[in-house]
Amino acid sequence: MDMDGEKQPSAEATNPDQAVEIDLSNTVLDLTSFQLHDLDSVEFPTNLTELDLTANRLTSLDSRISHLSNLKKLSLRQNLIDDAAIEPISRWDALAGLEELILRDNKLMKIPDVSIFKKLSVFDVSFNEITSSHGLSNVTDTLKELYVSKNEVPKMEEIEHFHDLQILEFGSNRLRVMENLQNLTNLQELWLGRNRIKVVNLCGLKCIKKISLQSNRLTSMKGFEECIALEELYLSHNGISKMEGLSTLVNLHVLDVSSNKLTLVDDIQNLSRLEDLWLNDNQIESLESIVEAVAGSRETLTTIYLENNPCKIFKLFCYPQTNFPKYTAD
Repeated sequence: MDMDGEKQPSAEATNPDQAVEIDLSNTVLDLTSFQLHDLDSVEFPTNLTELDLTANRLTSLDSRISHLSNLKKLSLRQNLIDDAAIEPISRWDALAGLEELILRDNKLMKIPDVSIFKKLSVFDVSFNEITSSHGLSNVTDTLKELYVSKNEVPKMEEIEHFHDLQILEFGSNRLRVMENLQNLTNLQELWLGRNRIKVVNLCGLKCIKKISLQSNRLTSMKGFEECIALEELYLSHNGISKMEGLSTLVNLHVLDVSSNKLTLVDDIQNLSRLEDLWLNDNQIESLESIVEAVAGSRETLTTIYLENNPCKIFKLFCYPQTNFPKYTAD
């Protein structure tokens, strides 16, 4: 049993040559890690709503899946599906009601044609070999979550029509510019870590709650001033030398500016909801002003990371513990 109480495949069931026993009354079929090369040994319940084929060795799609007219969720994560193998899905009319399609960790080199799925809300093509975002224009505008991380995409293109998008993940690509975000007015989370971005440009968006630009080429924090709904901001592993443009982010709970070039903690006096502050691996020489800098959040602050700075950490905690009632020293 796993943590959710679901029965896991037995050791015998992982034999790819052995018939897989299926309860044909089920609406959910999970064949995760069965090490299947094909689905010949599987009988599909006709009323399936969810089919999970994660972590197998599939190189093609079984045409019988195309007749599962009640299917809402299909996961082909961690298989060996390439562009030619996924192509037939574009003609599977019976699956027009599909809501989640997971193609993560396969052999795709381009965005597949999924225009037939007019109700799609989650689309994941992360961890492939995709070299362009071309093809996203054919994805329905009902999409709420789009994952394109760990590919080789150089530009954020063909995303302007995703007015209902709430989560956008383009981490670990080859992006140099933040662009074409202006129409994503419902976006809640933006994950762009491990790219080559030099300048913050949120294209006027103000509703985002979580932003990650870790491991980019930023030298300035400017660009977040209007994101007043922001709750989590991750900017570690950049080249930022000054804390600025933060005073308006009054809803911020987490601020990670570790592994930068900061010499002073500043511009966070107004952040009265701040809980986690990551400052480790910078060039902060003195902590004399730290209590003043975090004065506004002393009732909420629980964590301050200061390792690997020239300053002496203990100086901060010479002040009475009552200054930081929720802080617990290790």
